[in-house]
Amino acid sequence: MPLRKSLCLVQTVTGVAVLAFSPILSAQGSHTARSLISRPIENSRVVKIEGNVRPAARVAANDRGAADSTLPMEHILLQLQRSPEREAALSDYIEELNDVHSSNYHRWLSAEELGEQFGPAGEDIAAIKSWLEDQGFTINSVSANGMLIDFSGTAEQAGNAFHTSIHIVEADGQYHVANMSDPSIPESLADAVAGVVSLNDFKPRPFHHDIRAVHFDTRSGSESTADTATTQSGAVRPNYTIGNGNSTYQAVAPGDLAVIYNLKPLFAAGYSGQGQTIAVIEDTNVYSTGDWNNFRSVFGLASYTSGSFTQEHPGNCANPGVTADDGEAILDAEWASAAAPSAAIVLASCADTSSTFGGLIALNNMINSPNPPKIISISYGESEAENGATANLAYYNVYKSAAAEGISIFVSAGDQGPASSDPDAAKATHGIAVSGFATTPYNVAVGGTDFGDTYAGENSSYWNTANAGAYTSAQSYIPEIPWNDSCASQLIASKLGYSVTYGAAGFCNSGTGKASYLTTSSASGGPSGCATGTAATAGVVSGTCKGYSKPGFQSGILGNPQDHVRDIPDVSLFAANGVWGHYYIFCFSDAKHGGSPCSGAPSTWSGAGGTSFAAPIMAAIQSLVNQKTKSAWGNPDTTYYNLAKAEYGSSGNSSCNSTNGKGIGASCTFHDVSLGSVEVNCTGTHNCYLPSGTNGVLSASDSSYVPAYSATTGWDFATGIGTVNAKNLVDNWTSVSH
Repeated sequence: MPLRKSLCLVQTVTGVAVLAFSPILSAQGSHTARSLISRPIENSRVVKIEGNVRPAARVAANDRGAADSTLPMEHILLQLQRSPEREAALSDYIEELNDVHSSNYHRWLSAEELGEQFGPAGEDIAAIKSWLEDQGFTINSVSANGMLIDFSGTAEQAGNAFHTSIHIVEADGQYHVANMSDPSIPESLADAVAGVVSLNDFKPRPFHHDIRAVHFDTRSGSESTADTATTQSGAVRPNYTIGNGNSTYQAVAPGDLAVIYNLKPLFAAGYSGQGQTIAVIEDTNVYSTGDWNNFRSVFGLASYTSGSFTQEHPGNCANPGVTADDGEAILDAEWASAAAPSAAIVLASCADTSSTFGGLIALNNMINSPNPPKIISISYGESEAENGATANLAYYNVYKSAAAEGISIFVSAGDQGPASSDPDAAKATHGIAVSGFATTPYNVAVGGTDFGDTYAGENSSYWNTANAGAYTSAQSYIPEIPWNDSCASQLIASKLGYSVTYGAAGFCNSGTGKASYLTTSSASGGPSGCATGTAATAGVVSGTCKGYSKPGFQSGILGNPQDHVRDIPDVSLFAANGVWGHYYIFCFSDAKHGGSPCSGAPSTWSGAGGTSFAAPIMAAIQSLVNQKTKSAWGNPDTTYYNLAKAEYGSSGNSSCNSTNGKGIGASCTFHDVSLGSVEVNCTGTHNCYLPSGTNGVLSASDSSYVPAYSATTGWDFATGIGTVNAKNLVDNWTSVSH
């Protein structure tokens, strides 16, 4: 059986070797798309689309037998592909969109124009639709850009059409639907069809984490256990900023955010998101829209009267109702509004199906709508190796379309350190891996920091002893460190008297380390490693895995390695869940899913951390750029990196080092985080340095300690180019090329 030529696809998608195709068209694209289907479609002659079996489905012991043949599989997505010359032409066009010297500067396309100028041939789309209908499927829609066909059928029809079997798989105590082998398609469709995006109901994870009970008290600096009540789900409900008893946290309220990241002068100057729309992508509705209103009222945001919140279900998808992800949905909506209080916040959600994540359905439908918002935030993710090759490609393609339409996509980098195949785990076992939602060259990957004041014993220098109006207590910018809850954190280890984290005498093998700090909860970062190909070991970058090529905007920035692949994160913001005494507050009243009543002072409200806070906040900050410049910007990474290159130069800029705290340079656009790390504890043989003892630490080498990864001068895997001074970002936007 011939194999799918996935290497050829990788070269086309990542921009490598596209010059081998001749001729390359102008950035305007071809007037008439070349048909890629040249032979009759025969179901007996097929090619396999490799890299598309869930890791759990590869374990025979998880198999619980065939799914019911009549099981509905709604909104299956078939990913089409452009001809190589059209793919290259679109890449060139996107480059020209932000080139002020180009005639195409800011000539954003509609989804329909994108399909006409750069999409697949109409006759190919018609032939593929006809073939799907012949297999018994119902066509729901063809995306306006021509890149996706949305269709529905049954488990039996899906298995027969794609030469696989749909089974019930048990994993982590839950039952799932999944294909048991890589899908196949007719050989004659191989050049026109990239693959089936998903034939399983494994869903990505929302990137937020409940507050840690064990933390360093912000008043005393010593290790403490919260002595407060818990929610019905067991999440800690801690004391508020000053606290009482033996446990003190200092939480981040919207007013604190505005002080720390210098949003206040923008708001005062009238730049608070007026006329801007920010979409947050979800697979649920919020439990109560009253939570959003209450959050704004209590924290002094209701005075920005043009701010609004609506929920919609784009295109032809089903209303998801309220699911267990509603905590993610409300925090996204509330904190986007905190950083752009006059903006319209739109929650776009679709119901999950037995084959497709509802958030992806919503994202594709929104991108392909006639008038999509120009700012979109996504707070979900999954490692490249687990997500699968075609699913990774689906995010690549939709983000690329967004960039051509002038839409800026912000994605949470993740909450598992550099171990994205080990979410919510006590240890990393799959080595270095990053989220396939965040590694494309067409999105901003947003990482996470913590505040370093408690570590340095300088808490009183940065927080008032009593809350001011709207529960604000931050005095100024606060030194930052990478968010890391793990015993592999060099800072936590040193605070508790350990010189090393690894080895039998290291912190990760101590009584305290094993009792309270074995976790992968940490801001994520690392190199793209398995965007394409098939992992030989489930969830591990191995086999034929390859990462996305390094985008041009990452070349030449101080600190970024010459590894030839896309590296994340791009930029970071505060995202901690309390290990050093700081976390975010949000109003979430759904007690069934872990919420708390939003009555009285916010001391009793929900609190959490995670890069799912950082992504919508960064998206909102970009909306202020759009407002002031009166323009959309598509993928803003090029401008971020050019600003950082100007600031850091070839050796760094000491005045912009985050450790300066209050003394940081007033003109700095970015705060260069250079202290701390995101490495997590591990076991096994995949990127785990374990010289002795039970627990090792994640390392770029198994045989020596090469921490994965530390914050350094300039760009680094821990925090990217650092965190932002929002006012300076907005004011300096036009000072560099785009």
